Amino acid sequence: MTGQDAEERTGPGTGRDETPEERSDRNWNEILQELRVVQTGTQILGGFLLTLCFQQRFTELAPPDVALYLVLVFLAATVTVLALAPVVVHRLLFARGRKAELVKFGNQIVLTCLAAGSLLFVGVVTFVFDFVLTPTAGLIAGGAVLLIIAAAWTSAPVILRRRARG
Repeated sequence: MTGQDAEERTGPGTGRDETPEERSDRNWNEILQELRVVQTGTQILGGFLLTLCFQQRFTELAPPDVALYLVLVFLAATVTVLALAPVVVHRLLFARGRKAELVKFGNQIVLTCLAAGSLLFVGVVTFVFDFVLTPTAGLIAGGAVLLIIAAAWTSAPVILRRRARG
């Protein structure tokens, strides 16, 4: 293997012996696994939301709560559909040598699904605490979940980068 061959088989700083195509395949498989996780959580939450309107106490919801409920159902459906988008695009572009583009697209969709899914979880917590306790409790609980998500999304990458450097 020449120096150029070795360079073509490894990504910058990856420590892996793989071609760009192999790297794209690996990254694509990781994206699909992440989408499976997002999809499962969203479908469970979406299913829970869809059952609520058939419960007796649903009529007790105040108009703002009904509006929040409908936004949450829409958000759950949107995340579910978005999580399918990379698979659909892959199927339409299958065997056309565009895996690297699919990986970039899939990455953007995963990040979008994670952000929208996080909003969905914040909204569901807000909705439940609002209904069971008070609107103020709903806002506090939803805000707490939002802070936890923000902390996890910002602190974990910073900590991992610091550990990698030193």
